[in-house]
Amino acid sequence: MRGVRRDHGPGEQVRVVVEADGGSRGNPGPAGCGAVVLDADTRAVLAEHAIGLGETTNNVAEYQGLIAGLRAAHELGAAQVSVRMDSKLVIEQMTGRWKVKHANLQPLNAVARELAADFERVDYEWIPRAENSAADKLANDAMDGNTVETGTVTETERASARTRPSGWQNLQGAPTKMLLVRHGQTAMSVDKRYSGRGDVELTELGERQVQAAAKRLAAMDGVVTPDGPAPIIASPLTRTRQSAQAVADATGGELELHDGLIETDFGEWEGLTFLEAADAYPDLHRKWIGDPAVVPPGGESLAAVHQRVAAARDDLVERYAGKTIIVVSHVTPIKSLLRMGLDVGPEVFYRLHLDLASLSIVEFYPDGNASVRLVNDISHWA
Repeated sequence: MRGVRRDHGPGEQVRVVVEADGGSRGNPGPAGCGAVVLDADTRAVLAEHAIGLGETTNNVAEYQGLIAGLRAAHELGAAQVSVRMDSKLVIEQMTGRWKVKHANLQPLNAVARELAADFERVDYEWIPRAENSAADKLANDAMDGNTVETGTVTETERASARTRPSGWQNLQGAPTKMLLVRHGQTAMSVDKRYSGRGDVELTELGERQVQAAAKRLAAMDGVVTPDGPAPIIASPLTRTRQSAQAVADATGGELELHDGLIETDFGEWEGLTFLEAADAYPDLHRKWIGDPAVVPPGGESLAAVHQRVAAARDDLVERYAGKTIIVVSHVTPIKSLLRMGLDVGPEVFYRLHLDLASLSIVEFYPDGNASVRLVNDISHWA
């Protein structure tokens, strides 16, 4: 039996320890959280929970572990709770020492605080990961698809603890709207060569393409407003800086460079065509086109790119919450942002086509949901 409820005498205050953890394989990626409730005196296990969360981030999963633990402690009738977690961010935010800046974490912090207010006392303590092994195991069980529910938390409560909204009808709050623009044509794209960190310029056609995209953006609702033009965030490579500058000239927006939006590092495949890379590295290349974890020689896997872009997305959503921004980047980073918006797997890297100077639109909401509004529109220059 994995959970044991302790009987308490009349008037006896129930004191428990909540150990919680959460994790995401990919950040964002398949996620889960775990929580174990222990008797504060005997250390007997009173409840355990391993909850699958679908695809989300590490920090969201950590908060969900805390929420699951507090809910279980409440159902056990606890009056005093000692929370122990290895997430410095959650502990510091729950104690009020750190501000909750990320829009996706604000509603979760509010839920946790509301639950904590029902107890007579709640203490928070950061512990090393090695001391949080029970909750860590439960979180990993959840990520492996092995959910555990013991104690008194009901299936309804388990479902309500999940961070993933159920659908478009749950969109809440003003989104951060990202207008995603791929750079224009380069000599590398003409020859269909792997073009990652190589710093190439736009061709004359590429310049005309991005000028057409810039003209379209300048005429779109929400780009130029009485409060000022939308910020422009771009990869620092020459082809994206040139493309972004065309947008800045047309809209009057301020240009910012962000390393998180840079293209994949293709390593030794840089400058090769698809067939040349396949001939030079037949086994590795074949694996790479179907497995995002495979790394080109001296390069970067698509999974690593996705993780990097996810961190950039989190940064932009936090800094530009509720606003419209223009993101000028490359094929893989834009696919990553659309993948997050669609909440789908890595297949999107291989099945989604994005043309040069194309426009896509994705919105990220403060409740953790997202909405993809447009994909690969080239009507402005085609």
